[in-house]
Amino acid sequence: MAEPFRILTLNNIAQVGLKRFPAGRYEVGAQVRNPDAILVRSQDMHAMDIAPQVRAIARAGAGTNNIPVKQMSARGVPVFNAPGANANAVKELVIAGMLIAARNLLPATRFVGELAGDDAVIHKQVENGKQQFAGVELPKHTLGVIGLGKVGSLVADAAIKLGMNVSGYDPHITVDAAWSLPSQVKKANSVEDVLKNCEFVTLHVPLVDATRNLISHERIKLMKSGAILLNFSRDGIVDNDAVLEGLVSKRLKYYVCDFPAQKLAGHPGVIALPHLGASTREAEDNCAIMVVDELRDYLEHGNIQNAVNFPDVAMSRESPFRVGIANANVPNMLGQISTAMAEAGLNIHNMLNKSKGEMAYTLVDVDSAVPPKVVERIAAIKGVLTVRYLPAETI
Repeated sequence: MAEPFRILTLNNIAQVGLKRFPAGRYEVGAQVRNPDAILVRSQDMHAMDIAPQVRAIARAGAGTNNIPVKQMSARGVPVFNAPGANANAVKELVIAGMLIAARNLLPATRFVGELAGDDAVIHKQVENGKQQFAGVELPKHTLGVIGLGKVGSLVADAAIKLGMNVSGYDPHITVDAAWSLPSQVKKANSVEDVLKNCEFVTLHVPLVDATRNLISHERIKLMKSGAILLNFSRDGIVDNDAVLEGLVSKRLKYYVCDFPAQKLAGHPGVIALPHLGASTREAEDNCAIMVVDELRDYLEHGNIQNAVNFPDVAMSRESPFRVGIANANVPNMLGQISTAMAEAGLNIHNMLNKSKGEMAYTLVDVDSAVPPKVVERIAAIKGVLTVRYLPAETI
């Protein structure tokens, strides 16, 4: 019987997900040595010494900024995530943030907390002071959604159901996302277009070089006076200095975010939450289930689904003898792989190859056992990063 796969957990992962690892075939825990794969939520792995035998990393969440993805790509290690698994949780928090800001609930709560006296005195103070917290209702106001992936689409749909007008912008929208987007969403032509025309703006983009400080001094100056900006994506997407300037100039009424920062601490126009976006029991369960299933499918069958640095490659298993190859996306790689197998007398039953940027991945099913020398020959091809042989005893 094959050795069990060893899975190191760096954070508490929902048990409903961990239970999907079959007992006897997997060893899972925080003390696992020489892991084949790592399961993580929020722990920063950039300074971590990731063992050379690690074959995959899976994040029980959407963002992978805490994982050295570029380093793993160079080693041919896929980094899985759980896109959409926590989308409803984030959507609900965005809607809550809009309501908190629209109705001035935070300063109103602080006001009530400072009241003193008997009920008659408090009642008088309430009647005299409540007008300063009068807010607005959401219907007929316009919400701008920048980023129309799973979360952005759900937020847009919820806002429409609340009676809001919605303007959306996403230059990289996928076909699936476009199909799921409510037809009432008005297409914006740019970030600037959204900022100029919306009373509420919510951000749902990943943090990459192109989106760092996406909301800058210049762009905040374009916003409607008294606008409300919501950021439940990543803190680096918004320039905090620009936020402070916008609050002082009254261009912004509130900045609602999930990322406390020392620079913003204590400002009455900042409503900062302690990174609660995915902090629901349901979201944690959904994320754990999704990444465990992805990890198992890769370790046992070589299939890849939802890896941020690899293409999606899934092939039905028609042979007990499978090889998975990660390589640089360069010419003639398939030819060299096929030649190595043919010269060893191996008949290719099925093959699937896909690429994503600089990375390519190939699955090959053959009709007979693959000798170690063939695996070694393929591994020696210039540009090949990893080769995994997945014979019948591992499935």
